[in-house]
Amino acid sequence: MKIFLTGANGFIGSRLVRELIGAGHEVVGLTRSDAGAQHLAAAGAEAHRGDLEDLNSLRVGAESCDGVIHTAFDHNFSNYLANCQKDQRAIETMGAALEGSDRPFVITSTTLFGEPIAGQLADEDTFNTGHSNPRVTSEITAEALMERGANVSLVRLSQIHDTQRQGLVTFMIDLARRTGRSSYIEGSSNRWSAAHVSDAVRVFRLALERQHPGARYHATDEEGVSIRSIAEAIGHRLGLPVVALSAQEAATHFGWLNGFISKDMTASSEKTKMRLNWQPMGPRLLTDIANLDFQSTVFSP
Repeated sequence: MKIFLTGANGFIGSRLVRELIGAGHEVVGLTRSDAGAQHLAAAGAEAHRGDLEDLNSLRVGAESCDGVIHTAFDHNFSNYLANCQKDQRAIETMGAALEGSDRPFVITSTTLFGEPIAGQLADEDTFNTGHSNPRVTSEITAEALMERGANVSLVRLSQIHDTQRQGLVTFMIDLARRTGRSSYIEGSSNRWSAAHVSDAVRVFRLALERQHPGARYHATDEEGVSIRSIAEAIGHRLGLPVVALSAQEAATHFGWLNGFISKDMTASSEKTKMRLNWQPMGPRLLTDIANLDFQSTVFSP
C-alpha cells in the first residue's frame, strides 16, 4: 500500500518509515522543511510538504494514498489544550478525505482513555469518553468517523522509549539535570506503562495491515513501572541524589509535569498481543534509562 504518514520525521514516525518500507509499503511522509524532505528521501520515502495546521495539505495527502497513519502531535505541553484541538481538526480533515472508501486510517491516542476510572488498568475495549485529559477529543473524533463507516483504528501509546527519548520520562531526565536532583512524590506508588519504540512501530504496521475497523490497540510492554524506580534509575545514571518530595513540594518542582507524575497510568496489552500476534522484544524502560545516549538525546528547552 501507499501510506500517507504524518509525523514522518518524528521519534516514532521516522522509525515507522523504515518499518513500513521494510514490509513492502510505499511511504509519503508529511514534512514542513527541506531538511525533513531530505531525511525522508534518504530513507526511501516520498516527501509531502505541509504541517498539522495546513489542512489542505493533509486532505491532499490522504486523498492521494491507499491509507493513512497519523503519528504527528505537537508536544508543547504549555499549549496542550490548543494542540489537542489542532489534532482534532487534523483527524477530521483526513478522515473526511477517506470517507466513502475502505482505506485504513490509523490514529494515535494514549492508553489513558482505556481506563474505566482514572488510575485503573487501561483496557483496549474500554473508551472513557469523559476522561479529564483534553486529548480525549481526538479519540472522540475518531469514534465519530467510525460511526460514519470510516475504516478507523487506534494505537494507544504508553511511555515509548529508547536510549534517546522516553516519553514523559524525558522531561523527568531534563528536570533532574537542571535542578541537580532526581525526584518523586513521597509515599506514592504510581506507575506508568511503557514500550520500546521498535515494538510500538510494529503495532502501527500490524494495525494498518489488519484493517479491523473500530479496533483499539495498546503499544504496551510493561503494564506499570513505578515512578520511584524511574527516578532512582535517572539519579543513578546522572550521578544525582534521589529525593522524595511532599505532594506540595512536587507540585512546585514538577510544574505541568506534576499532572502526570501524580497519576497512576497503567495499561494491559493482552488483547493487542492476541489480536495482532504481537510480542514485544525490545529493552525495558529502566534498561534504556541505564544506557542513556547523552550524545544523541535532545532535551526540552
